[in-house]
Amino acid sequence: MVPDPASRPGLPADLRIEIAEEAGNWSDVGVAERIDAVVKALTARVGDAEGTVALALADDAMVRDLNRRFRGKDKPTNVLSFPSGETGGADTHIGDVILAIETLRREADADGKPVGDHFAHLVIHGILHLMGYDHESDDDAECMECLETAILADLGIDDPYAEPAIADSEPR
Repeated sequence: MVPDPASRPGLPADLRIEIAEEAGNWSDVGVAERIDAVVKALTARVGDAEGTVALALADDAMVRDLNRRFRGKDKPTNVLSFPSGETGGADTHIGDVILAIETLRREADADGKPVGDHFAHLVIHGILHLMGYDHESDDDAECMECLETAILADLGIDDPYAEPAIADSEPR
């Protein structure tokens, strides 16, 4: 079930994403176009407010270091989110989202999905974490995944949580 936008803290209707390409090759991802579409789809689903998200486009080495320092996990991950704790107003810094290009590419390749689609999913996932969504419990995970899936569907992107179709091996 997709949560009612009024029941959760909202993403800014005037959401701004400040993009910093810190490391790695992001040239074929279509970052600017994807971000514009993600912002429109997110704000259509989650309500009103104002603020800025800093999006760092990084590599596995940078994300591994951050993951080790802040989460105690000495390995790269696809996305990290650091909420600022600030609330209210156009000048509010909502938080930081950091993506690792090598991990993003490996996951997209393994799942047979376009890199740009996986990028959009991870940006959405990271921003939802900044808004207070998480996947620590089964109920929370279901809520967050439903919202992600709905936003991605609005963008014409397949459900990333759907089981892959398995072809029948027996002729009919």
